Amino acid sequence: MSTVELTKENFDDIVSGNDFVLIDFWAEWCGPCKQFGPVFERSSEKHDDLVFAKVDTEAQPELAQAFEIQSIPTVMIVRDNIAVFAQPGALPAEALEDVIGQARALDMEEVRASVTEAQQNEQAQAEQGQ
Repeated sequence: MSTVELTKENFDDIVSGNDFVLIDFWAEWCGPCKQFGPVFERSSEKHDDLVFAKVDTEAQPELAQAFEIQSIPTVMIVRDNIAVFAQPGALPAEALEDVIGQARALDMEEVRASVTEAQQNEQAQAEQGQ
C-alpha cells in the first residue's frame, strides 16, 4: 500500500476511520526525512493491513503544532484513536519493524483503561488546585 498524505482536511477521517495508522511527520528540506522516506515506504509495502501516512510539516503546520512536533522526522503510531508511540529521528528499518510489532501486540483494552485513569487523575488534581 502506498502512503497517504495527511492534511488538516482529511486527518480526522483517516485516523478515526482506521484502527492502526503510522504517521511520518517530515519536510522537503530535511535530510534525515529524505533518508527515512524509503524505509517508511518499504515498510508500508510489507504491512498492507495498516495505514501509512505522511504529514508535510511545512504544508500542514497546524497538524505539526497540534501534535507538538519539535523535531523531524517524527514517527507516530495511532491505534484506535490513541497515540501509542511517538519518537523523533529516522528509524532504521529493523527498529521500525520492531516498533510496529510492539504496537500490534498492545492490549488496547489495557491502554484505554490506562488513558481513562490518567484523565481522571488529571481532572482530580485540577479540581483540588481550584
